[in-house]
Amino acid sequence: MMRARRRPMDVKQVFDGAAARYDALRRQLIPCFDGFYGAAVDLLPFDDGRPVRILDVGAGTGLLAEQVLARFPAAEVTLLDFSAEMLGRARARFAGRPARVTFRTGDYLRDPLGGPWDAIVSALSIHHLADGDKRALYGRAAAALAPGGILVNADNVLAEDPAVAARDRALWIRAIRATGLAEADLEAALERTRVDVLAPLALQLGWLRALGLAEVDCAYKWHHFAVFSGRRPVTDG
Repeated sequence: MMRARRRPMDVKQVFDGAAARYDALRRQLIPCFDGFYGAAVDLLPFDDGRPVRILDVGAGTGLLAEQVLARFPAAEVTLLDFSAEMLGRARARFAGRPARVTFRTGDYLRDPLGGPWDAIVSALSIHHLADGDKRALYGRAAAALAPGGILVNADNVLAEDPAVAARDRALWIRAIRATGLAEADLEAALERTRVDVLAPLALQLGWLRALGLAEVDCAYKWHHFAVFSGRRPVTDG
């Protein structure tokens, strides 16, 4: 079943409003933070010194991009997001860094992605799209990859069994409360999940395979947090 489409402005307004405190709460709202982001970076198959080109779609405040650059300091990273407020936080994060970090305000569903990219990465963004738009974005990303390039998505996914989905959410909330997060901050985070349109992991892996991507797999999963990827073959066809 295709999930209801939300107007992009709904999501943009939510994250423009959350930008000021977004980073401060990440580790509490993502109890699996290190494993989750670490798995995404681990999937990038590059030598540390290689000057690869990486696009971060839905880059937000640059949390993932910062970890990518810490591992691959010679990389050129472009951060793309439609929230100017979130990208403003990213600019502050990378202030004083070399010019190899660039920022683009735009809609990754409609604006050109550029390329070819050695990697396209995303963290906690694509799950805000309707299923048809998720699939369309994966297609755009696959086409923008260089031969051998990799697409990595660290995101929230939906369990196919409703009972498991409810359990995932309950255990996530329990883990957040164990961090001591203020209840008001938890309630605000739960309110933001109203713009989520989660899709099953297996369904999304199937979409990547249907695009002709190779080595499609899920490398990490903690309740509804998953990190999965696929590579464009060196020779298409």
